[in-house]
Amino acid sequence: MAGWTILGVVAWLGGCGAGSHGFAREYSPLGDEDDYFETASAVGYEEVRRDPSAFASSMVGWFGIVTNVVADSSGRAVVTLTHRIHQPRHLCQDERDSSCRVTVSDRSSGSFTTTLTLRTEERASGEDRLWIGSLVKVYGSPTGQFDDGGGPVIETRYHRHWPRGAYVTTGAARSMRR
Repeated sequence: MAGWTILGVVAWLGGCGAGSHGFAREYSPLGDEDDYFETASAVGYEEVRRDPSAFASSMVGWFGIVTNVVADSSGRAVVTLTHRIHQPRHLCQDERDSSCRVTVSDRSSGSFTTTLTLRTEERASGEDRLWIGSLVKVYGSPTGQFDDGGGPVIETRYHRHWPRGAYVTTGAARSMRR
């Protein structure tokens, strides 16, 4: 590595990973997410909606776009989401991984609700705020209850958040390449 500066090595290492928003061609779980990612069952939305109590001991890993957030002063929030199917190959603007965005289906399978403990940056009013239009991946178990829209209620153990603009839906396929 002769000729490399420490700053250059740090910049190179920072550009190699998918980063907190997963700017890569394929999904890459974050460090804290790894265990949940490995143990989550591939259970579909309709299966859980038909019989949520049958999956009470299963952990699901679902993506959803936020449609409502009701937060309290302690940082907990009841969040309603529209279930979206994750696309294994993310859409990219060009050949660089940094141009890729986590990609979910343009169409919703239905609603689901969960309660999240929001991180400090997700509570703020800035660009990292968890709000309507955010994408969230929740890892948790169905409680056996239904929300006001008839969707399952999920007891979340871990969540990952992408603010608006940090993900795309399959509707972006017209302007992005794979």
